[in-house]
Amino acid sequence: MRTEAAVIHGKGKIKVTHVELPPIGRDEILMKVMSDSICMSTYKATILGEDHKRVPPNISEVPVMAGHEFAGEIVEVGADYADDYTVGQLIAIQPAMGLENGYSSGYSYPYFGGDTHYTIIPKIAIDKGCVLNYDGTYFANAGLAEPMSCIIGGFHAQYHTKPFVYEHFMGPVKGGKMALLGCAGPMGIGAIEYAINGPYTPSLLVVVDIDQARLDRVASLITVEDAKAKGVDLRYVNTTGGDPVQLLRDITPEGKGYDDVFVYAPVKALVELGDQILGFDGCLNFFAGPTDKKFVADFNFYNVHYEATHIVGTSGGSTGDMIESLEMSARGDLNPSFMVTHIGGLDSVPETVLNYPNIPGGKKLIYPWVRMPLTAIDDFAELGRDDEFFAGLAEICGRNNNIWNEEAEKFLLEHKTASTVE
Repeated sequence: MRTEAAVIHGKGKIKVTHVELPPIGRDEILMKVMSDSICMSTYKATILGEDHKRVPPNISEVPVMAGHEFAGEIVEVGADYADDYTVGQLIAIQPAMGLENGYSSGYSYPYFGGDTHYTIIPKIAIDKGCVLNYDGTYFANAGLAEPMSCIIGGFHAQYHTKPFVYEHFMGPVKGGKMALLGCAGPMGIGAIEYAINGPYTPSLLVVVDIDQARLDRVASLITVEDAKAKGVDLRYVNTTGGDPVQLLRDITPEGKGYDDVFVYAPVKALVELGDQILGFDGCLNFFAGPTDKKFVADFNFYNVHYEATHIVGTSGGSTGDMIESLEMSARGDLNPSFMVTHIGGLDSVPETVLNYPNIPGGKKLIYPWVRMPLTAIDDFAELGRDDEFFAGLAEICGRNNNIWNEEAEKFLLEHKTASTVE
């Protein structure tokens, strides 16, 4: 069958084109993709092309489908899996298969990716447990379970100890003191929500950034009052000016510092700030991945020895983390759509990917069955002055604090369907 897809076909080369899919085998599944969010990782894969560790060396001859944060529904099941999956079942894909060569959907396969109408899920992905059931009806949050799983994985990787008990107790301190640094961006928003609604629930949660506009926006999405109802003392703090170490330590009881600190921006000064506000047995999670392979920061090893401070780093999330996100989203306990700032159709993928570092805001959400330029949610109202479609989207999002939502998704899919590639 014929599908449309955005494919990477060389260094800095990505295009939307027709792809002829072969009939699925007994050990494969055909999936109709309904949403995919674009990630910085896709930009890196495109720019590096065959020099990327997950991209095959022959992409100029055999292009690979782009997109790895996607969800949709099953439209055909190979005979070998007829007892395990059903036509019409809603699913999300875990791209991290743990293969020795690092290959995964969205990087490595000609027919397996998220920026397409249809994709073929291969046996290796199915057998690795990467086809995840989704009990909700909102495709965006299912696709966003992949970036959300990275956040959840970071929380699960935290650890603490007891004096003279040489055992690690995993996860942040329940009812403890937590600081999230550089945390007013898209991934940071997910971290704030998970901290409040997840299984660890700190008693004190301090969100730190130096961009007041971003802090104000996050505070309007996740309010101090809502956090208080969950037993969390939530503070939004701008550390511009003054002594940030003293400011943040003074928020904690007796100035003793934090049990858990997460760093969401690869900034040397931010890492060092995190180190300086750790309390006894405090754990710092360096979540933000730097592009500089020689990135370094000072860390107080006196405190490592005498105050038992320590550091972890996490990249990506496990299948279990992704399942947790899907289940929480389906229950309404988590809304990954807080991270979304732009909406686009399949035709917008190449330009979006190639310009990704220069496009402000958070996650860029793609609907493969839609033809639409990448558009900021904040621009819907202005565009709606001359366009009834955008006026409708603006009205729906306006009723939801300008957050992308299931009603907006359904409106989009009803009013904007993709045509063939020109």
